Amino acid sequence: MKSIFKIFAVVVILTTLTAQSAMAGNDERRGTCGAAELLINPWARSTGWGGVNVANARGLDATFVNIAGLAFVNNIEVAYTNTILYGGKKGLSSGAIINSFGLGIRVFESGVLGVYIFSAGFGQLDVTTEGSPEAGDNGTFSPSYMNINVSYAHSFTNTIHGGATVKMITETTDNVSGSGFAIDAGIQYVTGENDELKFGISLKNWGPAMSFGGTGHSLTMTNHAGNNFTVETRAAEIELPTCLNIGLSYDFLFDKWDQRLTLAAAFTSNAFLRDNYTLGLEYSLLKMFQLRAGYVIQPGLWTNDAATANTGICGGVSVDIPLSKKDSNTGITLDYSYRTASPLKGTHSIGATMRF
Repeated sequence: MKSIFKIFAVVVILTTLTAQSAMAGNDERRGTCGAAELLINPWARSTGWGGVNVANARGLDATFVNIAGLAFVNNIEVAYTNTILYGGKKGLSSGAIINSFGLGIRVFESGVLGVYIFSAGFGQLDVTTEGSPEAGDNGTFSPSYMNINVSYAHSFTNTIHGGATVKMITETTDNVSGSGFAIDAGIQYVTGENDELKFGISLKNWGPAMSFGGTGHSLTMTNHAGNNFTVETRAAEIELPTCLNIGLSYDFLFDKWDQRLTLAAAFTSNAFLRDNYTLGLEYSLLKMFQLRAGYVIQPGLWTNDAATANTGICGGVSVDIPLSKKDSNTGITLDYSYRTASPLKGTHSIGATMRF
């Protein structure tokens, strides 16, 4: 009963503090935010069940869904994931590839420092202008997104863990660029005889509006006297895609072959998109093999009116390879996930994590 009261207290306090920021959206604001890449989960492990692991994400995999889970890094953790977004070159007019790199280091007995980089490229796109609208006549350009995230997570007790992230946002084309920063914060609560019940809540992408500048905002014209002059327009500021995640998970543990079956559910309140509900299931065998699946539900999903592509069914698999018989926390994990993206082609992610 005391554990239930503690969970309820955490929910009430954090929801009260963050609801005003994270739930400020309305139907008129849908799709009007910028830096939408901040809503793309770059990690193969958590995307295998739709990012439903807000309550039980662990290590660098937690840096997207709930930074509090970074506190579970044992010593040093290094991760890399490559994501082919919406089928890459086969699904879009140009390739859309995301690379994510992460490093987590335990710097205090109860504290972990983490850094991860999100880098997205879209291949070569044709330059078109008002005077020359045909593709191929003006060369190409390569837009890119990069987010640098610095995080710290702390274990306050054996049951309560929290963390925060500061992220620098950069978006560039050949003649226009923009930058900004945002903050993530999260907390996880663990209880039960074998830590089987977990609760998590996180606030993501809270920060000031960002704007763009560059020569792409200028236009050179000729007046009636034949003189050239340049007109520069100011770009309007755009707000960041703030969202609030609330998740719950429960582990069913079986002694035979060290099996575990985890049920998880999560709710995401988006300030500029429709809210998401996610259900997930993960099966683990011998702490070496994990198979997971999830279903991301959004209003309009079943009527082909969903506002985002990566909704519906997703699945993934992980293989943990131990490197030491004496230390079970040392090893390599290989992860793969697939997310449906109707009406686009699906999204594939493959990654590896090394633990020292």
